[in-house]
Amino acid sequence: MIDAYQTSSQDRVNAALERLFVAPSAELARLYEAMRYSVMNGGKRVRPLLAYAACEALGAAAEQANGAACAVELIHAYSLVHDDLPAMDDDDLRRGQPTTHKAFDEACAILAGDGLQSLAFSALLDPRLNTLDAETRLRMVAALALAAGPAGMVGGQAIDLGSVGIKLDQTALEFMHRHKTGALIEASVQLGALASGHASADDLQALNLYARAVGLAFQVQDDILDVESDTATLGKRQGADIARDKPTYPALMGLDGAKAYALELRDQALNALQSFDTTADPLRALARYIVERRH
Repeated sequence: MIDAYQTSSQDRVNAALERLFVAPSAELARLYEAMRYSVMNGGKRVRPLLAYAACEALGAAAEQANGAACAVELIHAYSLVHDDLPAMDDDDLRRGQPTTHKAFDEACAILAGDGLQSLAFSALLDPRLNTLDAETRLRMVAALALAAGPAGMVGGQAIDLGSVGIKLDQTALEFMHRHKTGALIEASVQLGALASGHASADDLQALNLYARAVGLAFQVQDDILDVESDTATLGKRQGADIARDKPTYPALMGLDGAKAYALELRDQALNALQSFDTTADPLRALARYIVERRH
């Protein structure tokens, strides 16, 4: 199920994203080329999938979440561009291709990331992508700003950079990852739910419990793959976290312990969806996929 769902969702969000990378003038062509390169060079599109699946779980058509799906992928892409810079993780490879600052240059990569960040909020307000009422769109913008900013993803990255060579306990490690990785995944589900146009407070609470579990499971599995996989499969440098002496779940719990924890988080996510019918099956499949993926 997940393969077909992933393909159809990727096609949907990619078509919507392509429309956003048309340079308004010749002078901006290289900047828009770098932005497009950073987004359209592959990727699993997990965050857009979660947005679409949450929207469908509440009985709406997936297309209603196009603005949400584009926005979360644009924020994710901008974060990768900046994370890969020499001042941060200093990576040369992303999704099996040169990172943006290698394919272009550092200044262009910084500006491309800046452009993608602002474009994400434009996507939530673009009438071609989001036809919801102004109040709902405002809620979506506020939710994305919170998740992407210093109280969310950016704050998590700051903690991550400050934790190199430091042994964190599980509470501290989870605090970091609930911000760095989990915040945007939680926002993906929340925005998808809001895009349905009729998300109740109970719906949002259950979906938030689901998203908190899969957000952390995603990072645990990433840490496992950094140990078990290889560069060709990952599309980025394998063993990078170990080489940088970053705190990880396998380092804290052992590899078997980290795998068991990923499965426990998967089960927490599935339990959170007990009140939903079969319309939430894509969310259930995504919870399983997140801890079974090999890249």
